Amino acid sequence: MNASEFAVREYRPGDRDTVVQLIAEFRVALSALRGYDRQADVSQAESELQEYIDNRYPIFVATTVGEAESIGYMVYRVDGDTVWAESLFVSPEFRRRGVAGMLYDTGEKFAEARGQETLYNWVHPNNDAIIAFLKKRGYDVLNLIEVRRRRPGEEAAGVIQVGDHRYAY
Repeated sequence: MNASEFAVREYRPGDRDTVVQLIAEFRVALSALRGYDRQADVSQAESELQEYIDNRYPIFVATTVGEAESIGYMVYRVDGDTVWAESLFVSPEFRRRGVAGMLYDTGEKFAEARGQETLYNWVHPNNDAIIAFLKKRGYDVLNLIEVRRRRPGEEAAGVIQVGDHRYAY
């Protein structure tokens, strides 16, 4: 399949079960970036989706043509005038086929329709896949750094240097 065999549309209530499963898979993948071995937690994913819905975060779903299968999703968070890419996930078997690009194009158009020049992103420093994806799309300006204390039992996966400062992550 190539990008012409996929479509992106707004979330519908009938997408709930599939999107919950995708969110659970997304959280497992993010945990792996932080060195945690985590099992998919469907109840937590249900709560997360409900929070998106309650907060009126726009949600878009990628499907195969004819909507035979939901294969990815993207959530946008609108904070004042700023539009954030809250989460983006594509099922592993559909990656590198243009699906994430289609979802992201939708997000950029969403931000532009609100008068914004860019879509903002929080990215974990060792999420090489999304960093490469964003760089390919022209995103390379570091705007913010999240700095926090280490959680109990948390091990740093590496060190990143920004300017003169080094941070464990």
